[in-house]
Amino acid sequence: MSVVTIYHNPDCGTSRNTLALLRHVGIEPTVVEYLKTPPSKEKLRELLGAMGLSARELLRQKGTPYAELKLDDPKWSDDELLDAMLRDPILINRPIVVTPLGTKLCRPSEAVLEILPTDQVSPFTKEDGEVVEDNGQRRV
Repeated sequence: MSVVTIYHNPDCGTSRNTLALLRHVGIEPTVVEYLKTPPSKEKLRELLGAMGLSARELLRQKGTPYAELKLDDPKWSDDELLDAMLRDPILINRPIVVTPLGTKLCRPSEAVLEILPTDQVSPFTKEDGEVVEDNGQRRV
């Protein structure tokens, strides 16, 4: 598969599992540690458009200044929410994976299978012991 990019946070289990799943199927993606190298506002807009999400839908609440900044207030426009994400990249939910078949916020991690050329994956064990079967189904 040609270039695959993952917007990754190595401190996030879902992001680590998604990266490991990509590698498990033989893909070595370009890894963008977005907390160190945040995407530009234009790139965020592009990613949102490709995923069909609003800025609000990409906001991460858990473990972020979301509540302190009162970002749940509907007064914030998408443009203002993007600015907040650029000031505090931890507000960007992750992982986002870009492949030639699509762009997706991969939560849960096996959602990445929807944008890979095959969903036939030998069993993959996530960090928590959950097993992802060849069709993306999970079992514990």
